[in-house]
Amino acid sequence: MKRTMIACAALVLVVPAVSTAAEWKIADGPLMTRWAKDVSPESTWGEYPRPQMVRQQWVNLNGLWDYAIRPRNKSRPEQWDGPILVPFPVESALSGVMKPVRPDQQVWYRRSFAAPARPAGSRLLLHFGAVDWNSTVWLNGERVGEHTGGYDPFTFDISGVVKSGENELLMVVWDPTDAGYQPRGKQVLKPGGIMYTAVTGIWQTVWLETVPASHIRGLKIVPDIDRGVVSVTTSVAGDADDAAIELAASEGGQPIAKASGQAGRAIELKIQSAKLWSPDSPHLYDLEVKLISGGKPADAVRSYFGMRKIEVRKDDQGVNRLMLNGEVLFQYGPLDQGWWPDGLYLPASDAALEYDVAVTRKLGMNMARKHVKYEPARWYYWCDKLGLMVWQDMPAGDSGRSEESKANFRRELKAMIDALHNFPCIVMWVPFNEGWGQHDTEQIVAWIEEYDPTRPVNEASGWHDRGSSTVSDMHSYP
Repeated sequence: MKRTMIACAALVLVVPAVSTAAEWKIADGPLMTRWAKDVSPESTWGEYPRPQMVRQQWVNLNGLWDYAIRPRNKSRPEQWDGPILVPFPVESALSGVMKPVRPDQQVWYRRSFAAPARPAGSRLLLHFGAVDWNSTVWLNGERVGEHTGGYDPFTFDISGVVKSGENELLMVVWDPTDAGYQPRGKQVLKPGGIMYTAVTGIWQTVWLETVPASHIRGLKIVPDIDRGVVSVTTSVAGDADDAAIELAASEGGQPIAKASGQAGRAIELKIQSAKLWSPDSPHLYDLEVKLISGGKPADAVRSYFGMRKIEVRKDDQGVNRLMLNGEVLFQYGPLDQGWWPDGLYLPASDAALEYDVAVTRKLGMNMARKHVKYEPARWYYWCDKLGLMVWQDMPAGDSGRSEESKANFRRELKAMIDALHNFPCIVMWVPFNEGWGQHDTEQIVAWIEEYDPTRPVNEASGWHDRGSSTVSDMHSYP
């Protein structure tokens, strides 16, 4: 099946930053991967970063930015420490910085960009794939927004602030790592043993996107193989009162189903004799979503979906089994921690992500448990395409120590499920690992099961099993 549209041969504009390539080089890290040699300021993570909601024109802001590490709560720096290669985290060798950031410090970022030409009345969106942990953004001296969360994508509408010609983008990030109350996985200030180097600041693609005033903001895709349908709910920004949605599914470029309905409501596409997604046959269908406003086409995005069903059900001997598409399937795979020696949370390139998934499959495994972090969307795309099932952990932390930490956990748990819901490869949610920050287990499991009834919940991988979910998970260290 042809999938090149998701890899996206879109029109990409790469714009210069304040720093120059002559000032930057990869830091002298202790271990580099084979892909590090191809990293350069001119070609850094150039793939369209959102494979399940693709638009054709976008501007990649990856590349060299200025950075400064300064005491927390100080105003913007007058002098900068040098160039950093975005989107690699400050502590990584690939960023060119490889310096620690203490909890009483924050990281400042700066770059300039030329405003892209856009139609009258359109909006300009500034997207961040992920920034760890608390970030505030200014454009041309005006504050455009703040975000808290180390893993989920976020967006600011900068239409009212951007100007013709050069624009200055400024960002400050604070991340207390293991001195705070936020989900943070295995990052610690003093790495050792099974705990790893901290990750601070921007660690996924930064990009601009021009959209119509009324535009598609998000999709929720739910396959139902028992009924032979896929349900698509489209959220819309702007004037959505009269917004209509047109859906078209295709296979190998050939149309197979069409449907239409109202924005904000579930619309079903009938998929006749659906080819089911599985590790041995990771079949994906293409999906085009069009927004009709005022009777005229207003916006369109391309996506994809897989028809599959995951459940816990009794087999013919009365034993509970994990079943994929109604059949027992033994799930076998590694604890995939997603750490890279040169890029830490982010590998050198998309090719490295693809290799990571492909080798897992080549070694005979059909799943991976993504351990106390989650990845850029393109990792899940490769899992979808190559047939690797994913048990998805929630990033761990000292989540149960205070009401503040519990609130952070629940907010970021919802953000994770929202960000990853549509990937067919994800077949299980794992809110807790080995009692790390485990709290209110029964309530959290009940909330996840209600919020996403399409996947089983593994309440706690290892140790503190409260019996509140359909999966019991044991860790044995002989």
